[in-house]
Amino acid sequence: MPAAVPGLAPDMTTVGLIGSGNIGGTVARLAVAAGHDVVLSNSRGPETLKELVDELGPRARAATPAEAAAAGDLVVVTIPLRAYRDVPAGPLAGKVVIDTNNYYPDRDGRFPELDDESTTTSELLQRHLPGSRVVKGLNNIYFEHLRALARRSGAADRTALPIAGDDPTAKATVTAFLDSLGYETVDVGPLAEGWRFQRDTTAYAGLYAADGDWTRPVPVDAERLRGALAAARRYADS
Repeated sequence: MPAAVPGLAPDMTTVGLIGSGNIGGTVARLAVAAGHDVVLSNSRGPETLKELVDELGPRARAATPAEAAAAGDLVVVTIPLRAYRDVPAGPLAGKVVIDTNNYYPDRDGRFPELDDESTTTSELLQRHLPGSRVVKGLNNIYFEHLRALARRSGAADRTALPIAGDDPTAKATVTAFLDSLGYETVDVGPLAEGWRFQRDTTAYAGLYAADGDWTRPVPVDAERLRGALAAARRYADS
């Protein structure tokens, strides 16, 4: 990663990915294009990632989740919520972790504390990773839109993505990382405010689809994103 990127240490060069599906693979592609090294992992084993590694080239390699966690200066957790307890806590101690989780009960099973909205998905992961600094992000955009809407810094049609987290320094690191991928950020506040861009809210994925047409990604600037976040309602109030 170029040392000139503000908010990131000069030696922060490797992004670990725990989960390499649609969002993980897209983040990896954008990261490599930005000059990052990536270490990919999934639940099925490094050998299943050969095609993606070959596509990404010499800046990418495959590993186990624990190895990706250990190798990453910054780590992206992008797995189904039902598996969050399988994320290796030890090698993530002291690290910034971007959590892309969303709660889909039909897929993940029921979590009573999410159903009654007493906590959020990223707070669950933070509880599981007490030694890490979790930042919620990259969860509210369709992977094809994430790939299509990346723009260089200063571009008039640059898109904004929301983040939430309890540690200001961690959020600054994630802001700089997302900037390197091609995105502005809007800081929503602590992890507890992450519900504002969770599944089915006004700031969720449809915001980036032109007139509801998912084949037409549309840039969303920070002002429009802030309006969507302000309009968000908890499930119980919807």
